[in-house]
Amino acid sequence: MNIKLDENLPERLVAELSALGHDVDTIRAKRLAGRDDTDVWEVTQAAERFLVTQDLDFSDLRRYAPGTHAGLLLVRLDSPSREALLARVSVLFATEPVNEWRGCLVVATDHKVRIKRAG
Repeated sequence: MNIKLDENLPERLVAELSALGHDVDTIRAKRLAGRDDTDVWEVTQAAERFLVTQDLDFSDLRRYAPGTHAGLLLVRLDSPSREALLARVSVLFATEPVNEWRGCLVVATDHKVRIKRAG
């Protein structure tokens, strides 16, 4: 899977997800840190990458309707420390059928994964 990590996720995820066979890019690497969500979204979708973020602005189903983009994972942890984020996202990509998430809006909490599909 081609993944774009938002700036609010630990950089160490690049190595973790790459080790699982994913092509991982970051907002920081593209010098988009601090930029408007619209800019981040446009660059991510132009590259056909699956966005992983904690930013609640990306939870709007009307704006980010499943089936209209490459996919989006919104990570919502009770205590989102760098270590907790690293652990949760790493486990998700190691154990879940993430290749089936293309085009979906996925919300992952500490204990659940909810997938919104097109239609």
